[in-house]
Amino acid sequence: MKTTVKIEGLRDLEVALSELPKSTGKAVIRRTLKKAGEPIADRWRSLAPDDPNTSGDDYRSSITVSTKLSKRQRAAHRKMFRDDKASVEMFVGAGPLPHPHQQEFGNVNHGPQPAGRPAWDEKQGQALGIIRTEMWSEIEKAAKRLARKAARLAAKG
Repeated sequence: MKTTVKIEGLRDLEVALSELPKSTGKAVIRRTLKKAGEPIADRWRSLAPDDPNTSGDDYRSSITVSTKLSKRQRAAHRKMFRDDKASVEMFVGAGPLPHPHQQEFGNVNHGPQPAGRPAWDEKQGQALGIIRTEMWSEIEKAAKRLARKAARLAAKG
């Protein structure tokens, strides 16, 4: 199945981000992506099967939005994106448990119980909308913070 997404205004965002210091721009993108990932993670959690016998260390509770990956996930990711140090990434998914992919895709003992893909299919439009609105909001907030900081430094002499 092919999905086409049209996003307008990225050139304007890129120009606005380039006016910020690099670290501030990355922080703006990180905050925006975290907010955009939350609806997907929330829906994923609602679709994921829950094991009442576990005390919170299960598939459902491990689903998060983060910049961090487990050691195994990092190793696999590094192989794909070895030289891209300038990018900003946010991951939505299950934590470092050994069984989430078994739940999602199934195995010889039980059939698949997909939760991640249906959550993405349902919430991707909302996530893109959040990115569009929140990115501008975060850029404006960052610019105002930088202006206040510059004014404080100028006042000190």
